[in-house]
Amino acid sequence: MTQQDIHTAASTLWMHWQQSSRLPELAAQCRPADRAAGYAIQARLADLSGQHVTGWKIAATSRAGQAHIHVDGPLAGRLLSERVLGDNAAVSLAGNIMRVAEAEFAFRLARNLEKREAEYGVDEVLDAVESLHTAIEVPDSRYEDFTVVGAPQLIADDACACWFILGAPVKADWRSIDLAQHKVDGYRNGELISHGTGANVLGDPRVALTWIANEISRFGDGMKAGQIVTTGTCITPIPVAPGDQVRMDFGVFGSVNARFS
Repeated sequence: MTQQDIHTAASTLWMHWQQSSRLPELAAQCRPADRAAGYAIQARLADLSGQHVTGWKIAATSRAGQAHIHVDGPLAGRLLSERVLGDNAAVSLAGNIMRVAEAEFAFRLARNLEKREAEYGVDEVLDAVESLHTAIEVPDSRYEDFTVVGAPQLIADDACACWFILGAPVKADWRSIDLAQHKVDGYRNGELISHGTGANVLGDPRVALTWIANEISRFGDGMKAGQIVTTGTCITPIPVAPGDQVRMDFGVFGSVNARFS
């Protein structure tokens, strides 16, 4: 792809972000054919937004999620600063076609994970983590049918990013706890709707964190100290509508909440 093609694709997607509107898919002349092109468009989209990249997200970390959107592996996306909210935030569903809430483990980095040739290992990545957080992601897509456009176009559209709710740092000694087996319950309006464990996230949220460190090293410029990395949903996403309240209960790690309008 030429730089003009990348800019055209990113401009098209950003227009639909701003208008909460949809397109069938990107025009053939600016449609990414592989992950590298998708990430190039995503980076330009972030530039066009004028927002700081607060961190990173992973989409399709479970086999069910991958099958649903017809991709063969996870996808990385950027968290834009104006889309990151605090616990118990009011989240607008205006224009959102997915209308689901996801419970996620998120990590804040204490130091950079630089771009490099050698792959990062789990222990090395965890050593760069400052804190663990509970979190909720409220994804969306700018495509009319996000299940058929393929991984490169989904990556270009920021891997279905929309809203992100970040909970407080976990006070419990999370490093001594098996995150893969840790239970997460999702409540809507006080009723238990969905539950799962960290194993639903590439087998372990720590493995997912390592995956994205290597993905951004390969296709980007690495991840920076202070950034948040959210690792994918531990539960089957909970359908939400205006007026709903959601609480994600992570047991000893605490809860995180969102209200929808």
